Amino acid sequence: MKGWIFPAARAIAPMTLTQLRYFAAIVDAGLNITVAAERVHATQPGLSKQLKQLEDELGFLLFARKGRSLDSVTPAGQQVLLHTRRLLSEAGNIRSYAANQRRDGQGRLVLATTHTQARFVLPAAIARVKQAYPGVTVHLQPSGEGEVLDLLVRGEADCALISSAGDVPTGGVAVPLFRWQRVVLVPKAHPLARAATPPTLAQLAAHPLVSYESSIRPDSSLRRAFAESGRVPQLAMTARDADLIKTYVRAGLGVGLLAEMAVSPVDDADLVALPAPDAIPACIAWAVLPRERVLRDYTLDLLTALAPQLDRHDLRRVLAGNSEADWPAPPSWAELGQSISV
Repeated sequence: MKGWIFPAARAIAPMTLTQLRYFAAIVDAGLNITVAAERVHATQPGLSKQLKQLEDELGFLLFARKGRSLDSVTPAGQQVLLHTRRLLSEAGNIRSYAANQRRDGQGRLVLATTHTQARFVLPAAIARVKQAYPGVTVHLQPSGEGEVLDLLVRGEADCALISSAGDVPTGGVAVPLFRWQRVVLVPKAHPLARAATPPTLAQLAAHPLVSYESSIRPDSSLRRAFAESGRVPQLAMTARDADLIKTYVRAGLGVGLLAEMAVSPVDDADLVALPAPDAIPACIAWAVLPRERVLRDYTLDLLTALAPQLDRHDLRRVLAGNSEADWPAPPSWAELGQSISV
């Protein structure tokens, strides 16, 4: 009305995807702003400023504070986080779709995997991808079996490569790549190497074993196999890295038990590889992919290099939720070995 003076409205910056990305990064970093800033390549003051602007626009706090530190995500913040993750995921899908349409050869592929897959399975397939897409940078995150899927769930990897002798991996769309067996590895002078037949489970139980660290877990297929025969494995040493297992077999710490693809007839000519007992089950190597994700073309090329039996269109349809998974039977590592060599 005439003569009335209204206070000026406070200008609030519009919400941005960057602010939402910073919000999710803070949550994923355990509410540590310093760590979150490093992960999103921002400064700590810049990230804090964007968080304040986001809370100002929303009109409520996303985090409860204790002094200057963030203490917890508020109930309202938890709801915003659910929508934030969906928005960020869809924004990423739009970017991936657009890049594929432009045939953009630039990008970043982050693979969470075990040391054995990174060392003995992936090199030839990654070399193919790099030859076709020189502008793509590939980042490997070798981790323990129990950590690989966590990286995928937290959004820190585009694809997880993991092996299982039992249930289908969870945390995304699991695609079977190939089957592989474990082998027993001993020095040439070892009694098992001089035997006329492959070792039995009873014979392995009489020797100290050197195997993967996953063998420590009570639910490991190795422990289950021994338990079903009424025996307990003598684990002398465990390691994540197959090369370390071979090193300590050479040092005489015990009998090695590791993946067949980790043994080379050339590099390991001083050792003898024997078939593992039938009671120790075969494993399947899986690619686990985020659900409802638009894959970049180079990711599809990597998967089909690792598993030529897969169809690119089937992969896209299943990931989009438009088709049920009906994957072809995975070949054995022996059958696959030649097709993924450089």
